[in-house]
Amino acid sequence: MYKMEKKEDTIRIPPHKLDEDLDQVAKEIACETFEGNLEDGNKLIIMATNIERLGDGKIVHGDGGIYQRVKYDALLFQLEENELIYGYVCEILKFGAFVRFGPLDGLLHISQIMNDRVEVDIGNQRLRGRESKREIGINDKLRARIVTVSVNERSPRESKIGLTMRQAGLGKVEWIKEKLEA
Repeated sequence: MYKMEKKEDTIRIPPHKLDEDLDQVAKEIACETFEGNLEDGNKLIIMATNIERLGDGKIVHGDGGIYQRVKYDALLFQLEENELIYGYVCEILKFGAFVRFGPLDGLLHISQIMNDRVEVDIGNQRLRGRESKREIGINDKLRARIVTVSVNERSPRESKIGLTMRQAGLGKVEWIKEKLEA
């Protein structure tokens, strides 16, 4: 999920910033430009660090700003189908639960929680198996698998990520521990 990569790219330093420390300005603009962007369709840049200017920037006629090459280390969060994730329940709705893992949320539909009919208790923010009596609520820690990824490139936080817990070794962390001890 998380990994570091070395990258190079170009940033634009506006004319009103040219009288400031260019190294510091380049760092600020690089962070604003790169952080939160999606790359290669499924890699979210969480943080840009160790930002260095490469040579002198270039001025484009009629622009007034400097186009500066920079190199940096990018902390990436990569989404992959079938990957196992650990997360916690951040919201309960009538159709399931949203699970926060890393910087994103995934939907755990009620049909993907357990092999039992799931009853929804919106008032108490709980999902409960009718026969098993197992419950999931806000802040419960879960282990799930990513089954679908539909990335929103304009707003990565709004990407649609489908999760399941209906396979062996998945579920609420307490349920997994109970099975291991049995």
